[in-house]
Amino acid sequence: MQVTALDHLVLTVHDIEATVAFYCGVLGMERELFRPADGTERVALKFGMQKINLHLAGAEFEPKARAPASGSGDLCFLTETPLAEWMSHFRAHGVPVEIPPVARTGATGPLMSIYVRDPDGNLIEVSVRG
Repeated sequence: MQVTALDHLVLTVHDIEATVAFYCGVLGMERELFRPADGTERVALKFGMQKINLHLAGAEFEPKARAPASGSGDLCFLTETPLAEWMSHFRAHGVPVEIPPVARTGATGPLMSIYVRDPDGNLIEVSVRG
């Protein structure tokens, strides 16, 4: 028995539209409206073959984490865009860089990473391999 990939994850947020604006406008993701089997309408952020489902704090969908909380995420996203370009991009969008390029280790080896925060305070790591 073995899992093979991550399909999606859930972020609990205080303001879905502010979250969508950040992840789409700053990180280049796409907003997706979807209807699960229960017929409700939900919002997700799509990128590559993955997505992030959004739950509004205090109105989470079931089932949910035992203690959902906004701002508790720590996510690492891979990019092929040079980090110097990301630094300029973040500045242009008024997003403070908390940690400038620094060597890290990812799932498949060395990374160079920079760190910012989303509107809920989740730590966002943007990384290039190598």
